[in-house]
Amino acid sequence: MVSNMTKLQLYSLNALTILSLLLLLPVLVSCDCKCDAAEDKRHNKAEALKYKIGAIASILIASGIGVCIPILANKFQVFRPENDVFFIIKAFAAGVILSTGFVHILPDGFDKLRSPCLNQNVWKFPFTGFIAMMSAIGTLMVDTFATIFYKRLHFNKAQPVTEDEEKAGEHSDHLHVHTHAINGHSHGSTSVSEGSVRSELIRHRIVSQVLELGIVVHSLIIGVSLGASRNPQTIKPLFVALTFHQFFEGMGLGGCISQARFGSRPVAAMALFFSLTTPVGIILGIGITNTYNENSLKALVIEGVLDSAAAGILIYMALVDLLAADFMNSRMQNNWRLQFGANISLLLGTGCMSILAKWA
Repeated sequence: MVSNMTKLQLYSLNALTILSLLLLLPVLVSCDCKCDAAEDKRHNKAEALKYKIGAIASILIASGIGVCIPILANKFQVFRPENDVFFIIKAFAAGVILSTGFVHILPDGFDKLRSPCLNQNVWKFPFTGFIAMMSAIGTLMVDTFATIFYKRLHFNKAQPVTEDEEKAGEHSDHLHVHTHAINGHSHGSTSVSEGSVRSELIRHRIVSQVLELGIVVHSLIIGVSLGASRNPQTIKPLFVALTFHQFFEGMGLGGCISQARFGSRPVAAMALFFSLTTPVGIILGIGITNTYNENSLKALVIEGVLDSAAAGILIYMALVDLLAADFMNSRMQNNWRLQFGANISLLLGTGCMSILAKWA
């Protein structure tokens, strides 16, 4: 059942991401906007291509290292979820994800959907905030329904009562019934404990899947934008900034994946999927360099909508599923040292990612 549940979650994530990719591709090759920019003298396709190839390798390596660090660290006792160090690391990761949503993605959404190339009469409504809000609400619904579904799936497959237990229940001997009740109570306590652990594990797995979806959508967009650029002076700072961006983002995602305790194959698939998204986006951007127009009507609308939706997902996941779950935990609230360390780690995570917004 665990294997089937994991495969179903991975297939759903891949299907949604592929759908986003298919929606984005037709837009990127369109250039039917009248708000075309003049050819920049600084454009140098040959030199820009060198930086793009370097960016593919650099971002791929940084993404892979970032997402694998929390996963591999979980093999060591000190970094496991039952230790305080894990809470501090997770707070840093949550800060990175929160900053990505608020500082990186949401402003991009506002820039796209408030562009002067769009009809201001139609786009006067604050669609960016509205879409982000609806995306957060949608994430809440998916989060809730998926948790309920998998809990019911698990408890419906609970072990049935055996014939011997049924016959034992029919005996009227007082001492025997009393002993059976004690045994039943003990068995019930074990089931409740196992059910609680199981529910928590299901919760972590759903969180990691939804979080990866939000990150992947954003990573694809920034990859295409970098790959389609023809200005080496623009690509240089993006090259470095996106390398660190994907490294920190990978750490945030890797922390959630490690806590979900997937098998080795699903973990490898999720890590590889995240690591490849931005490089694949860059390759797609290179392929459409000659036809891509970032100011085209459809490109602005689709990218703005996807950025807004991704921001809503990441902000919800960071605040509700990561930070609130840990900071409201009695273990943290009863330990002032852990509180202090987690708060400092959270501020470091948001700070590091916010600084990168100057270049990416």
